[in-house]
Amino acid sequence: MEVRKIGVVGAGQMGSGIAQVAAQAGFDVVLRDIEERFLERGLKTIRRSLAKFLEKGKITEEEHDAALARIQTTLSLEAFADCDLVVEAIVEDEAAKIALFKELDGIVKPEGILASNTSSIPITKLASATSRPERFIGMHFMNPVPLMVLVEVIRGHRTSDATTQTVVEVARRMKKTPVEVNDYPGFVSNRVLIPMLNEAIQAVHEGVATPEAVDAVMKLGMNHPMGPLELADFIGLDTVLAIMEVLYEGFSDSKYRPSPLLKKMVQAGLLGRKTGRGFYAYDEKGKRL
Repeated sequence: MEVRKIGVVGAGQMGSGIAQVAAQAGFDVVLRDIEERFLERGLKTIRRSLAKFLEKGKITEEEHDAALARIQTTLSLEAFADCDLVVEAIVEDEAAKIALFKELDGIVKPEGILASNTSSIPITKLASATSRPERFIGMHFMNPVPLMVLVEVIRGHRTSDATTQTVVEVARRMKKTPVEVNDYPGFVSNRVLIPMLNEAIQAVHEGVATPEAVDAVMKLGMNHPMGPLELADFIGLDTVLAIMEVLYEGFSDSKYRPSPLLKKMVQAGLLGRKTGRGFYAYDEKGKRL
């Protein structure tokens, strides 16, 4: 199947990034969110990102203009009817995703592929909400999407070889490196990463060290470009908690139990960069104070 038109549901940090790389790859893109202000914010993010690429000489002015011209925005899911591939990039909530896919299943043309950018929820479970499990797949991009090259490609129990091959080819056209993994909670990336972040949070909770000290140890001792607590703030502590809860429920193993401090911070609305405060404080542009 040839993919020409891609729909992206959710104009947040991940969705806007997916829309950008799809447009840069030459696909026609439909970007949808539930409010016009979210779409405007997503487009602003895309314009800022493309402007940086242009400034650094990574794209030409023609490529910059062409990418923006390929993106149309909408508030209606009906706009996805003729899309060849629709990628979901909404909040990491199983019920919300299932409700969305049930609706999309009745709108997107029968031969269209549905994909989820979920970072932890089993693909097989999401696919079961549709009448097309053979054409349902996980397409987990890394954040920030325009810069990170990895895409985890996750086959559900009934995902067809043809669907997998099509999505792998789409990812490569986006200049990404697709890596196929099996459908387990957290897949590979977040099954390894998120428990590490949770353990760093637990170290702070137990008074082992300050957030600054924990991050310094991991950056200086393990050569990580960003400390785990700074990274947790970047991802969003609510997202970290949601993934930990998926792992905990999926494996029924206490090693995946979320740190009490993580749960408390999310309850307090201290979610990281997007709220201006998590383990660190940030200005309105997300720069650490």
